[in-house]
Amino acid sequence: MLKYLLDENVDPNYKIQLLGLNPNLIVWAVGEPNTPPRGTLDPEILLWCEEYNFILVTNNRTSMPVHINDHISRNHHIPGIFILNPNLSMGQNLDELSFIAEAAFENDYQDQIVHLPYTYILGSE
Repeated sequence: MLKYLLDENVDPNYKIQLLGLNPNLIVWAVGEPNTPPRGTLDPEILLWCEEYNFILVTNNRTSMPVHINDHISRNHHIPGIFILNPNLSMGQNLDELSFIAEAAFENDYQDQIVHLPYTYILGSE
């Protein structure tokens, strides 16, 4: 099962709700013990995710593509980055994250940015 690191700007309710949907998930948030401290720059967070094999969950749509390209160009890898969709409800984003975590194989999202929704099309609920 995938492991998620929530960016510090992701609503803390995401962790609570994800663990409510699937208590076996590993969901950590930036600023918690054993994670990068709050205020850590994105390139350093990507290095941490690579070292500990966590997919980064973020709402940073602007600079993250630049950071992942720089990261990969330095011969690094990232288990993946999932970008939350502001057009989805929290529940829809959570459903996506929960489903992906249960269905994915290790390295399915390596070096990729995935913009949610991934499993269904908006408006086709």
